[in-house]
Amino acid sequence: MTRTADLTDLYRWMAQYNRWFNQRLYEAAARLDDAERKRDRGAYFGSLHATLNHLVVADKLWLGRLRDQGAPFDVLPAEVVHLGVFRGLDMPLFDDFEAMRAHRDAMDAAIEDVAARLTVQAVSRPMRYANTRGEAREHPTWQALSHFFNHQTHHRGQVTTLLMQAGIDPGVTDLIALVNVAQTSRP
Repeated sequence: MTRTADLTDLYRWMAQYNRWFNQRLYEAAARLDDAERKRDRGAYFGSLHATLNHLVVADKLWLGRLRDQGAPFDVLPAEVVHLGVFRGLDMPLFDDFEAMRAHRDAMDAAIEDVAARLTVQAVSRPMRYANTRGEAREHPTWQALSHFFNHQTHHRGQVTTLLMQAGIDPGVTDLIALVNVAQTSRP
C-alpha cells in the first residue's frame, strides 16, 4: 500500500535529482561538437541529441497532462508545456543544442516549482487524460508522477551510455549522490 503523504517529499526530491542530473548531462554533452551529439550511435532514438530531445517531448506531454488537472499543476508556464501538433515521441523540437539546453533548464525549474506545491490531495486524486493514440486514461496522479520521473531516469541512463561511447564521462549520476551533494553544500 502506498502512503501518499510520503510521495510529496519523494517527488520534491526527484525534481531536484532531475534538475541536477540534467545539468550534469548537458554539461557533459556540451563537450562534444554538434556533429558528435547528432551522430547516430544505434540507440533507441539514434543520437545523443535525439535522446535528449525525446526527453523534452515526453516531459512536455506529461507536464501538459498534469497542467490540465488544475492546482497545483496549473502554475506550469505555457512555454514549458506547449508542444504544438504532436508528431510522435521522436518529433524534433530543437535543432540547436544550446536552445534545447536553455529550454530544459526552464522546464526543470518549473518541475521543481510545481513539486514544491504538491499536496497529498493533488497526488491522490484521479488523473484523466488521453494518451498519444487518443485513448482515455484514468489513474491516480501519483502513478503519473512516478512514471514521469522514472521515464526521465530511464532515458538519462541511455544518455550516459552514449556519452561514455563518445569518450565523455558524465561522472557519478546515482540518486544517492545527490544526498552527498546536498550534505557537502550546507553551510
